[in-house]
Amino acid sequence: MQRPGRIAVIGVGNEFRRDDGVGWAVLARLSERSLPPEAHLATCDGDPGRLIGLWEGARLAVVVDAAHAHPGTPGRVHRLELDAGLLDRPPTTSSHGLGLGEAVELARVLGLLPQHLVAYAVEGADSTLGTGLSPAVADAVAPLVEAVEGEIARSAAARGPA
Repeated sequence: MQRPGRIAVIGVGNEFRRDDGVGWAVLARLSERSLPPEAHLATCDGDPGRLIGLWEGARLAVVVDAAHAHPGTPGRVHRLELDAGLLDRPPTTSSHGLGLGEAVELARVLGLLPQHLVAYAVEGADSTLGTGLSPAVADAVAPLVEAVEGEIARSAAARGPA
């Protein structure tokens, strides 16, 4: 069983499919920061079962993933929030076959949603094989790191001293 009060920060994607690696890039930067001990970083390929396992029992889960939007603006970030309810379908889809929406719905049905879920979906430009983010998506990484740190800090402040 997971520790109560845990914050799960999950980077979803594949670092070998260019912009699909944005979640992993954000987590790599976060791993260099001083985060509270209740913040746990993990990468995931987007499999709904693995996502659910990573956020199960967390008071906060923050997920960073690449997304496709039609029409799209590479590097644009969408912030989605869920508290014990249904996640509105965003105008984007995951860059994976099954995405965050399916994981959320499955977790909701199974009663395994975190207390609070925040997802950052980053519109990508290039998901071909290879490494390295496109310039627009690479430019979104530093602001995303700051945004995720803010989510963690707000959650820690709301909880109060341990």
